Amino acid sequence: MSGDEFLAMAPPESRSLVEAMRAQKEAGTRPKPSSEVIDKSNILTPDIRVSLLDSVATLADENLFGRAEMCIQFAGLLSLALNELGVKSRVAVGTAMYFEGSTEIFRWDHAWVRIGDEVVDGNTDILKENPMVPDAVRVRPFWGSITDIPSDRRLREKHGASAPLDEDIDKVWWPELKADIQRFR
Repeated sequence: MSGDEFLAMAPPESRSLVEAMRAQKEAGTRPKPSSEVIDKSNILTPDIRVSLLDSVATLADENLFGRAEMCIQFAGLLSLALNELGVKSRVAVGTAMYFEGSTEIFRWDHAWVRIGDEVVDGNTDILKENPMVPDAVRVRPFWGSITDIPSDRRLREKHGASAPLDEDIDKVWWPELKADIQRFR
């Protein structure tokens, strides 16, 4: 079933959400992680970090409901870019738990990037677009030490797990991102 065929059967609120995202894409006004990122890293430079987040966000925004469900692709692309730039990183998969105060309000399978003792949870600025995520979940993208992760989330890596292979990462988006990041050399 194509995206448009699915939307024809979807509730009106889902259709309007997708139409709004498509209009943003056309106008070049999709949200970017850099507008909200909590940046506590010393890896690379601040300009390179936010540029990488935004470049990856633009490429990994292909799901019918935006990039909110594309965390594996987001993390995979970001890790490839970091490794290409000489920063050893890997994709971590597991569970993200989101909190309001001390109360857990939502959890789901998630992917992020690990760089030694740092974590990049960069695809959270658009969680509000996902109809499955409660409105109370408002977490900003984060890049910094694992010990500085904001109290609004917990990331629990499933050790031994790896991100599923995604041909679009390697064959579609990575060549474009690889060409783009040459400007950082």
